[in-house]
Amino acid sequence: MKDLMRIKCLISQDIETLLNQQIKKEAHSSSLYLSMSSWCDQNGFDFSADYFAKQSEEERMHQLKLFKYVLDMGGNAISPEVTGIKTDFAGFREVFEDALEAEIAITQSFKNLAGKCHKEQDFVTMEFLNWFLKEQREEEYKARRALELFDVIGEEGTGRWEIDKHVNKITYSEQ
Repeated sequence: MKDLMRIKCLISQDIETLLNQQIKKEAHSSSLYLSMSSWCDQNGFDFSADYFAKQSEEERMHQLKLFKYVLDMGGNAISPEVTGIKTDFAGFREVFEDALEAEIAITQSFKNLAGKCHKEQDFVTMEFLNWFLKEQREEEYKARRALELFDVIGEEGTGRWEIDKHVNKITYSEQ
């Protein structure tokens, strides 16, 4: 019966495994962003707390989009256990450095998944992943711009307050 189900599945076992790993990474990112939101809130950075809460929601949406795709392709989507979430940060800048590092890691993970799809000639999944690759371009851009505020504005005096005010105003345009 398992072989018959695999025949009905439109993705290979390897691609299914990688997609489930990506689901877990998105869940981890969502939880990490919630942790960052909490840290910012506790330290008086209200706009950044809101920014990271929205980022958390976005990552959760990405997780669910991947989850549904695996199911739609006849695979077994796995709801991941998320552990090991960082909850304490040395400072305001570190929160944004960690956010950029997380986005770069997610981009690399999607690139590896896309590479596997290309190798297997899984063009359906490759087409699906193109949305995520485009989304990662935006996510990395926003994370970099947020971190650049620390260099442009500086942290001295009211600098952190100014940075906090500007974080939610960062937008990405393809034009």
